[in-house]
Amino acid sequence: MDLKDIQNLIKFVSKSGASEVKLEMEDVKITIKTGTGKSETTIVQTPMATMPSIQQAPIQAVPEVETPAVTSTNAVDDDSKYLVVKSPIIGTFYRRPSPDKPLFVEVGSSINEGDTVCIIEAMKLFNEIESEVSGKIVKILVDDATPVEFDQPLFLVDPS
Repeated sequence: MDLKDIQNLIKFVSKSGASEVKLEMEDVKITIKTGTGKSETTIVQTPMATMPSIQQAPIQAVPEVETPAVTSTNAVDDDSKYLVVKSPIIGTFYRRPSPDKPLFVEVGSSINEGDTVCIIEAMKLFNEIESEVSGKIVKILVDDATPVEFDQPLFLVDPS
């Protein structure tokens, strides 16, 4: 199962209204939980050396209905006026193109639509993430070199 399949599965689950879906194969176990404003994906994969052919692996998809967990909101009311740049993929977030290069953006940086704001590494591919909004970076929500999930907020941008 490649990254595009996983992304499509996440989109399908979020549109279906199911609160949790578990997908288990011999080499991969995926759990996708959705709730009020929060999406959580867990992927467990065994090493390639012991992995059998994916065509032979039985697939089980079991939607489970559960009550959404109550989550505390850490956002301050002032954050509602800001636009959010979110992660379009699952991977590892990097603030610079390489360790010896400068950061793409910092708090206070002005960005335009289409500017590269970070890189997300997924399956050994480095994907440049471009801003879909223009404005000024007011907050960076993710630490450098940490894992991010699909649709996770990365930056807060003041559009004014």
